[in-house]
Amino acid sequence: MNYSTLKKTVVLSFVSLMAVGMAKAQTTSADSSKTSTGTGTAKVFGGASQYNTFSIGINVGATSPSVFTGGTNPFSKPKADLGFGLSLRDQLSHAFSLQLDAHGGSLKGDDGGGTTKDLQSGVLYSSFTTKFWSGSLSGVINVGNVSFLHRANAINFYVSGGAGLAFYTPDPIDVNGVDHKYPNTVKELIIPVGAGVKFKLSDQFDLNVGYTENFVDGINVSGVHAAWPRAVENKYSYGYAGLEYTFGPKSKPSLEWANPVAMMYDELYDAALRQEVEALKGRVANVETAVNGLKKDSDGDGVSDQFDKCPNTPAGTAVDGSGCPLPAPIDTSLFMRKGQMSGTGMAAAYSNIQFEFDSSVLKTSSYPVLDATSADLRSSGASAELDGYASSEGTAAHNMRLSKDRANSVKTYLVNSGVPAKKLKVKGFGETHPVADNSTEAGRILNRRVEFHKK
Repeated sequence: MNYSTLKKTVVLSFVSLMAVGMAKAQTTSADSSKTSTGTGTAKVFGGASQYNTFSIGINVGATSPSVFTGGTNPFSKPKADLGFGLSLRDQLSHAFSLQLDAHGGSLKGDDGGGTTKDLQSGVLYSSFTTKFWSGSLSGVINVGNVSFLHRANAINFYVSGGAGLAFYTPDPIDVNGVDHKYPNTVKELIIPVGAGVKFKLSDQFDLNVGYTENFVDGINVSGVHAAWPRAVENKYSYGYAGLEYTFGPKSKPSLEWANPVAMMYDELYDAALRQEVEALKGRVANVETAVNGLKKDSDGDGVSDQFDKCPNTPAGTAVDGSGCPLPAPIDTSLFMRKGQMSGTGMAAAYSNIQFEFDSSVLKTSSYPVLDATSADLRSSGASAELDGYASSEGTAAHNMRLSKDRANSVKTYLVNSGVPAKKLKVKGFGETHPVADNSTEAGRILNRRVEFHKK
């Protein structure tokens, strides 16, 4: 059988296999369109564990020392010969997989009665035969499994590329019929690049038809160096057809054939999911009702009914955190230390400075005491220690910071009025050393203070 006849035979075989595969694929597609989810109950974002992903394939086809994309070969008449292969594939996602291939076969070519001269040795050759084995790892990209046109696919196109090693033994024959077979096996890097189409025959079996061009990192494929020292005979091709079997339980679909677009559509319209969404809406509504109940303030005093210990407080009444009316303001001048009232009855220097709840802002009523204190410090040149305090509301750490802030507010006022900053020392004591009972609001008011200690 010559090259032309063998080529026609291989092409016809491929066409026949593709026709069978397409017919079977159309039947499979028609069957699968009757249901929305197909085999299994896989969900979008459910992980690879819900699919079958590992498969094994066998294939057979024709090899050639030439490629469809072109290039020069030492012999003008490449011949097709038998090739075969085994593949192991792991589908990592809908569109990508890793595939391990092992191929074997032989490459043949001649000059149709002519000769080819080896420019390295000068020998004239008439033909060659090279037997090879190869192993490679490739990435395979599925082109058609994510479809907006079909719910379930039965035809899938792919492209592949990778790297591997080829082990081959060139056997060129010279014009005198002398065999120049290489004594040793050549080992070289190959880069396989291919494309193909798969037809889904069943949930486990696929028909795979493809074509791979192998680029060899060497110049020994034919054993004849017709363009020495340039490498020209560094490629060969393999066209094949075969079957793939996907391992795993039948209850799980194959990830290669799963269409995520259809799955997402099904999940959006899934009755159980709709029920779950409605239940979630109900739970949200209950939470909103509970929150509105917590926010309800019947007497408008700023404290919700849930925490109001004194309901129905008259409008405009100042209340504490529990909703109870605050006591009337106390004249704190009655609590000034002995010796701090001037003979004129006016506020004397060094009287305690009072503050509002959780505040370090000076009250205007404190200005006369501060002015008198500033005048005395400036005239006498004395120093003073400013001790800040807080009532017992809040945490101890917060009250410590608040007491220091209060003392610093007094210092800032005195420094701005002319007292040297180095004459003033600030200390914070938090809620310690109370001068009144912290269990009453009247006592807490007195404890929010800054004391002076003249030195």
